[in-house]
This record gives sequence, C-alpha cells and structure tokens, in this order.
Amino acid sequence: QVQLVESGGGLVQPGGSLRLSCAGSGSRFSVMGWYRQAPGKQRELVATISSGGITKYAESVKGRFTISRDNAKNTMYLQMNSLKPEDTAVYYCKADGRTPGGLIAYWGQGTQVTVSS
Repeated sequence: QVQLVESGGGLVQPGGSLRLSCAGSGSRFSVMGWYRQAPGKQRELVATISSGGITKYAESVKGRFTISRDNAKNTMYLQMNSLKPEDTAVYYCKADGRTPGGLIAYWGQGTQVTVSS
C-alpha cells in the first residue's frame, strides 16, 4: 500500500521558518511535489522535484522556499523561510509512483501551515 505522510506544519510568525517533510512508502517515486490550498481558493503548485533533483517553483515562493529529497529515504522536504501570512494554507505532498502500467499520482493527507502574529 502506497502512503505519503506529511509532517512539520504549525503556527509561525511572519518572517519565520518551517520545514515540512513527506515520507513515502510502498513505491518508488519519480516526480514529487508540494501543493497548497488556502481557504476558499483552489489547490496550487508550490514546488516540484524530479528523482534527479531538477526543481521548479511557483513565482510566489521563489527565493524563500527550497524543495529537496532523499531518494534513499523516500522522503521529500520543503524548507520555508521568510514566511508571509499569504503562505497560510494546507500543504499537500504529491508523488508519482512507478507501476508496471505507468505512473500513478498519490497524495498525502495534508499539514496545516499558519503564518500569523
């Protein structure tokens, strides 16, 4: 059974930092990524990383967030610095799992990030 488990969310003041983790099990993953959904808004891409380490970021987080992964541990990270109130959202981990029939997208349960003074 494939699982993605996020951790590391919480309440932080503006300008602060948080590090999210996404631990995967049950599959090897190609592209992994972080998405977020704020109340009343659609889920949006934050950042992705390939198995080879190629990264992409949303313009709104460039220079502040860093995505990384440890393939040996099947784990992905999101280091978030200089956090702003508009970063408040539920953050979801997504990973494309390799199967004999192709790639299947898996999602984690989400972790809440709240940026507020």
